[in-house]
Amino acid sequence: MQDVKPLLTHAEESMEATVLFLDEALAHIRAGKANTRILDGVKVDYYGQHVPISSVATITTPDAKTISIQPWEKALIAIIEKAILNSDVGITPMNNGETIRLGIPPLTEDRRRQLAKQAKADCEDAKISVRNARREAIEHFKKMLKEGLPEDVEKDAEVSVQKIHDKYIKKIDEQYLAKEKEIMTV
Repeated sequence: MQDVKPLLTHAEESMEATVLFLDEALAHIRAGKANTRILDGVKVDYYGQHVPISSVATITTPDAKTISIQPWEKALIAIIEKAILNSDVGITPMNNGETIRLGIPPLTEDRRRQLAKQAKADCEDAKISVRNARREAIEHFKKMLKEGLPEDVEKDAEVSVQKIHDKYIKKIDEQYLAKEKEIMTV
C-alpha cells in the first residue's frame, strides 16, 4: 500500500511557497508610505557585479514619507541614483553628496485603485497556483486508487488536501484585505 502523506506534504509546501511569493510581490507595491522593500528589485553595478542596493548601502525610513539611502562608498551615490532612475520605482532621487533621499509622493485616487487592482490580480494568480497544487495532489490520489490504494484512504486524503487548500486560500484573502486597506488609506 502506498502512503499519501508525502503527497500532502508536497502540496502544502507548494501552497506555502505560493503564499510567501505573494507576500514578496505585495511588498513591492508602493502604498503611499515609505517602505524599504520597494527598492529590493533595484540592482546596482558594484565592481562588475549586479547587486541589490541593500548590499552596498544602508536603507532606512526616517519618516513615513522618506526613504534614506546611505552608500558605504561615496563613489556609489551616482551609480545608485542612476539605478533608481532607470528602475520602475517611479521616484526621483535627491542627493546631498552623502545620502540619497527618496520622497514618497502621495498617491492619487486613480493610482490607489490601480494598485489595489494589481494587488488583487497578484492574489488571484496565487489562488490559481494553490488550486493547481490541490488538483495535482488529487490526480495523484486517483492514480494511486487505480494502483490499489483503498478508496476510504483516497477520500480521506482528498478531504485533507481540501482543508490545506482552504487554509491557504484564507491566508491569501487576508493578505489581500490587509494590502488593500494599506493602499486605500490616505
